Amino acid sequence: MRNSWKLFAVAALLSAAAACNSSRYTTAGFRLPADGSAERGKHAFVELGCAGCHKVTGVELPAPTVTPDVPVLLGGMVDKRWSDGYLVASMVYPSAQLAPYPKESISSAGNSRMPSYEDRMSVRQVVDVVAFLQANTTVRPPMPTYAYH
Repeated sequence: MRNSWKLFAVAALLSAAAACNSSRYTTAGFRLPADGSAERGKHAFVELGCAGCHKVTGVELPAPTVTPDVPVLLGGMVDKRWSDGYLVASMVYPSAQLAPYPKESISSAGNSRMPSYEDRMSVRQVVDVVAFLQANTTVRPPMPTYAYH
């Protein structure tokens, strides 16, 4: 009986930790500095060659040059905003989750055709590119629900 309170305390701590859902595998604790600049991010996006494969809805960029011609569309009207963590992970490990395009068009041997930018971008560029992408994304208003009788 004496150890049962310890077991209860450990179980309570584990439950609380699970409820917080803030492990390194979630986006719950991921934060970027708030000083990201969409303008600098657009410049970095072009400078790093991202516009060679990506279009950003509503933004004037150089035309994609990728072959085969499957420019991956970013931004615009979406059902759910991507987290900053997802965008950063997509830049440093693009094969982790492929975009919803025909896999044969955007991958080779199961890996993304997009190169990893883990050693090609400064932290400032990452923060600014994420700010640029977030600034050009709008969450679609939910469809109204009607009760029919």
